[in-house]
Amino acid sequence: MDTSFIRGVIPPIVTPVDAEERVDEQGLKRVVDHVIEGGVHGILALGSNGEFFGLSSEEQERAIALTLKHAAGRVPVYVGIGAIATRECIRIARLAEQYKAQAITILPPMFIAPNEEELYQHFKAVADATSLPMLIYNNPDRLQVNVSARLLERLADVPNIVGVKDSSGDLALTAEYIMRTRDKGFKVLAGRDLLILATLVYGGVGCVATTANIVPELVVSIYERYLAGDLEGAREAQFKLAPLRLAFNLGSFPAMTKDAMNLMGLEVGALIKPITSCPPENLEKLRKILVDAGAKVKR
Repeated sequence: MDTSFIRGVIPPIVTPVDAEERVDEQGLKRVVDHVIEGGVHGILALGSNGEFFGLSSEEQERAIALTLKHAAGRVPVYVGIGAIATRECIRIARLAEQYKAQAITILPPMFIAPNEEELYQHFKAVADATSLPMLIYNNPDRLQVNVSARLLERLADVPNIVGVKDSSGDLALTAEYIMRTRDKGFKVLAGRDLLILATLVYGGVGCVATTANIVPELVVSIYERYLAGDLEGAREAQFKLAPLRLAFNLGSFPAMTKDAMNLMGLEVGALIKPITSCPPENLEKLRKILVDAGAKVKR
């Protein structure tokens, strides 16, 4: 299985919606063009920032179809899976394959608390149901389920489980993921935007970075400068990005991302309720942070 495309900067793109909270086709096209023109190496549809949890199954399918159609082979498209039941995850995986996505990512089931063996069997059943490369998405802060290094090492032996996005924020765990799987051709990607460079230094292959929705060129520069051997330049780019990532606390997740893109004139629409935009005073703080990060803010 060719997994050489799994590398670099992959934004989990936002899903623009209209007043009825249906996928806004023109808005989605603007987002796809914005990040591709910014130099990203892939796109993740229906990730956490894509608000998959607020979309009906029909709207999720529309988002998948529209993203793949408009990306038109310019970059690989990954489809996120965040369902709870194994059968629903299998359905979405097969849907992604039907629309010719290049890979899928999958969260552990939320709300419930499966044990390690149940997690293994869940992930393996989804992987066995598709020929697509599959990446595990570890996000223990949101889900209260942590994929241990021991479990990941075992999952890495399933033929088409080929990587992990680690959003734990625990660099020791990321390093252990890499250490345990480094001889298996397994791909480890940073899921915390503050740890992109650190993950690369340990041996990771890239990142799934929310901030690449907003300032893709800056995030890409961390990766490209590191590959070019410019460690100092990569570090300065990482430091320049940090205030934008830390601005997430200006509103409820995932408000900041859409608010920032709207301030830039990308017109991605409102958040899916019950989440709403950041308070006006925080939007002004966000505006300054965007300018400092090099974003073009609409006046």
